[in-house]
Amino acid sequence: MAEPTPTTVRLQNIAQSYGQSAALMAAVEIGVFTAISNGAGTYEEVAKAVDIHPTNAERLMVMLCAAGLLEQADGRHRNAADVERFLVEGKPGYMGSWISFTKPQWTQWGRLAEHLRIKDLKVMGSIETFTVADARRYHAATYSIGLGAGRRFVRQVDLSGRKRIMDIGGGSGAYCIAAAKEHPTIRGVVLDLPVVCEVARDFIAEHGFADRVEARPCNFTRDPFPADCDVAIMASNLPMYGRDMIASVIRKAHDALLPGGQMHLIGEMTNDQRTGPWGPAYWGLGQAVSDSLGLAHSEADVLGYFRTAGYLDVGLHDFIPGSLSRVTGTKAK
Repeated sequence: MAEPTPTTVRLQNIAQSYGQSAALMAAVEIGVFTAISNGAGTYEEVAKAVDIHPTNAERLMVMLCAAGLLEQADGRHRNAADVERFLVEGKPGYMGSWISFTKPQWTQWGRLAEHLRIKDLKVMGSIETFTVADARRYHAATYSIGLGAGRRFVRQVDLSGRKRIMDIGGGSGAYCIAAAKEHPTIRGVVLDLPVVCEVARDFIAEHGFADRVEARPCNFTRDPFPADCDVAIMASNLPMYGRDMIASVIRKAHDALLPGGQMHLIGEMTNDQRTGPWGPAYWGLGQAVSDSLGLAHSEADVLGYFRTAGYLDVGLHDFIPGSLSRVTGTKAK
């Protein structure tokens, strides 16, 4: 049987998919999903609730339906399940700030071909020039999903009997905060750039753990790690660095950990064939926009870094299926 003749539809949809991103971000920014959760169901009701023209409400909601973000029944709209859980203001899981997090990069993504021609790449890319204001914006966004990830981590990993965690590039301190909440005797240290530590201290104090979790200035690409920790975490900064740097950090953590200590690396990893999933591929390509040496590492890559560093019982676990994987290893006693 002959193969069907290809059409241009798939290619056009990919080329124009920025419209889907724009619709999602705009809906968050003007409160469409919150209005629908509160009972607005028609174009006119939503338009009135968020103070836009009914025609614009209709245009936007048609796209949101096409993207699967809204559902329609009997002429009324409701949020898709994940939208209702995560994009309605006031709900515990609200992550609206994260949805708009990459919006400032739109112009640079439009110049991707120019970035790909740059050959003088940096170890850390644009993060090297972070200001305190940049760090506040960045971690206000990541914090909205970071605490959820931290809670997931302490549910997945048995930390009973552990004494001190170092969170490498720990940002807002979400993992240490979650661990401190669950385990009253655990202490933590967030290792990050000085401007990020200023922001992390605010988050830590907000949760009442300033006496047990500290934020210590550390450029983990070159500075030493504390030698009194029995747990090391590195989460969601994997694609920002190249293979040599990630391997070096994992090895340095191994050498700094106490005997019997464990390391957990949580990150966006591709499959071993490097054909997906989409998320890790996106974050890897995004490093070209920052002119950094970062890329999408595969699960096999990361397992190899751990084994080469000397960890025992190296294992791979799903953290958030289709998004994040967790690789763990133990230092010999």
